[in-house]
Amino acid sequence: MLKFIVLAAILLAGYCVQGADSVLSKRASRLPSCRSKLMDAPTDWITMEDPCTEKMREQIQTEFVASMTYLAMGAYFAQDTVNRPGFAKMFFESASEERQHAIKIIGYLLMRGKLTSDVGQLIRDPQPLGSTYSSGADALKNALILEASVTRKITEMAKVCETEFEKVNATGHFERTMNDYHLVDWLTGDFLNEQYEGQRDLAGKLSTLNKMMESHGALGEFLFDKKLLNGNSV
Repeated sequence: MLKFIVLAAILLAGYCVQGADSVLSKRASRLPSCRSKLMDAPTDWITMEDPCTEKMREQIQTEFVASMTYLAMGAYFAQDTVNRPGFAKMFFESASEERQHAIKIIGYLLMRGKLTSDVGQLIRDPQPLGSTYSSGADALKNALILEASVTRKITEMAKVCETEFEKVNATGHFERTMNDYHLVDWLTGDFLNEQYEGQRDLAGKLSTLNKMMESHGALGEFLFDKKLLNGNSV
């Protein structure tokens, strides 16, 4: 079986190369491509409405922006001139979590048959929302603001996907679309619960850090950073 798969891959690669040579000889200005024929299959199973799909695509970009923002936070605190490895560790982990959120949304769109075109437009040069921070507390405040913004967008997306609206069907008549119960349940169960827990965790960390700095000054941030680095509860 393995030999058959390898042989098929070699034959396909040879076909693509031959096709590429032919194209290049005819049109040197155009890049060759190897495309498979789109399948002719029923689409009755694709029931996700366009307004909801568009919100999901926008959320992918939002999650990648959040990931880049946390990545920039981690890089800032990892600098030798700042040297807060605990904060850097926490924010690098948050960057990975946000990236996984985007991947989960992409996976859901694939499951619902709503990711068959414009795939390259899902990620449009996401830029971090900040790059420098006056203190660990300042970074935690910005992280909490970021998470609250993401939560609001997820809530708005759920509202759009559960709202009934009229559209013109194939016969030219208006019909009311049903709420997308599965997607709304997925959003509120998988995403919103994690968002609310994350917001509460950031708020608690910020409160603890402020109290430690009130009692110990700059040493408070240093001790807080050590707790983050060692995975201690803060």
